[in-house]
Amino acid sequence: MGETFNKIKPYLAMISLQFGYAGMHITLLLSFKKGFSHWVFVVYRHAVATLFFAPFAYFFEKKVRPQMTKSIFFKIMVLAFLEPVLDQNLYGVGIQYTSATFAAATVNILPAVTFIMAVVFRLEKVNLKKLHSLAKVIGTVITVGGAMLMTLYKGPSVNKFFTHGGGGHEAATTSADQHWVTGTIMLLGCIVGWAAFFIVQNNTLKEYPAELSLTALVCLMGTVEGGVVAAIMERRPSAWAIGFDSRLLAAGYAGLVCSGIAYYLQSVVNKARGPVFVTAFSPLSMIITAILGAIILSEQLHLGSLIGAVIIVTGLYCVVWGKSKEENSALKGKSMELPVVVDNINAHEIIPSDINGTSVKSKIHQKTNSFA
Repeated sequence: MGETFNKIKPYLAMISLQFGYAGMHITLLLSFKKGFSHWVFVVYRHAVATLFFAPFAYFFEKKVRPQMTKSIFFKIMVLAFLEPVLDQNLYGVGIQYTSATFAAATVNILPAVTFIMAVVFRLEKVNLKKLHSLAKVIGTVITVGGAMLMTLYKGPSVNKFFTHGGGGHEAATTSADQHWVTGTIMLLGCIVGWAAFFIVQNNTLKEYPAELSLTALVCLMGTVEGGVVAAIMERRPSAWAIGFDSRLLAAGYAGLVCSGIAYYLQSVVNKARGPVFVTAFSPLSMIITAILGAIILSEQLHLGSLIGAVIIVTGLYCVVWGKSKEENSALKGKSMELPVVVDNINAHEIIPSDINGTSVKSKIHQKTNSFA
């Protein structure tokens, strides 16, 4: 049971995160509709995450935390720019110009973009002659196809079972139609930045294998860099005001769940399974968001979204199956490796001596001679 649980832990972690992201999509759009600036949101979000996770990182990773170097510090700065600053601010613009459901649907291309980047930077191997590699490629294509279907085909509304009345539907439709092209471009830029974050994170963990400390440092630098950007872009002092309202809920929830916990779990799984595995589960957040958006925000839920969801889940299964088979194949290859044979000529260089100074090698020769 323990071995089985260890195998499914990465799957449970990534699936749980998708529920967390779906909740953020809803709370974030609610706060934006009430005037919360996305520039300020990014700063508060990572300030909350830093204050919460820094003490845990300091005490729990004292012995395993490597020494900070210029190379590691530079990579942390790049990570803070790619995800907290670039990705989240572009996402903030995109979700306001489109809708929560569409923004979550756009995230579906994240696995494909990450897969392409991983292949380019040789973090992922592709051999189309092998079934598991072919499954990853086909699954990625299917996932993108489902996302494109959701984007291009709406079909009839099917959310009459979730919502009542037409006023909310008209408001949601009007909001979604405004600046649609600009919002889509912003969301696509957000995905590129997010995918690059996972690639750099995987590389950074090889030099700095302290997941909690890396999470806290990325959040800290995200607060600093995001604060500089927010000070330039947001000149209204009232935009920084926050109370016990939807703004505090959005910043606190996103900071704890979608920055702190998400960065930590993603770094652990990224280190073990790679960036493609981490992003393969992102399409699930769209399905959850679509349902919550229809119930809470009265957003239109169309037939195209449901069909696209089924296609996306199919593609997701192909990718995860391919990654699982690839891992099993790698483990079998290691288990079939021949044991290392020590060369007798050079054995004296690596065989230690006992307490009396006599080498183990000489003792073995003595035993052999006595038997002879």
